[in-house]
Amino acid sequence: MTKVLLSVHVLAAILAVGSITVAASMFPRYALQASGGQDPDGRAAGIAALLHRICRGYAVAGLAVPVFGLATGALLGVLTDAWLIASLALTVVAAAILAMAILPGQQRLLALTQDSATQDGQRPAATRLTMLTGIFNVLWAIVVILMIVRPGSTTGA
Repeated sequence: MTKVLLSVHVLAAILAVGSITVAASMFPRYALQASGGQDPDGRAAGIAALLHRICRGYAVAGLAVPVFGLATGALLGVLTDAWLIASLALTVVAAAILAMAILPGQQRLLALTQDSATQDGQRPAATRLTMLTGIFNVLWAIVVILMIVRPGSTTGA
């Protein structure tokens, strides 16, 4: 059962979190293109809207990552290990950044692309969103490293 839970945990992380990191990283570029008069056919606006929907959808699917991770950790008896607690804390921080900053920031930027009179506010908003997405991505990279290295592990891995 542990192997099944671990497999679902890893697959969910790759598919959900991986999709969010890629889509969120690409979003600011297309949102800016959509707003600066560089998008006469509306292609960039459509891509930005799609990337936002991907982030929103996979954020919900991403809830499976900690659920199956906790289930796996419980079966392995490692819920009190420092590396797992640190990973959980970083996961909570990453989820908070996604839910409270990245997704609303994308929504605001999409709204700004509809209003050509507010083009001046789009560049700082996109820059902030890019920074937050980078932080989100780094947090997940650290979590992956902790999951692989597992400081204090007796397996030697």
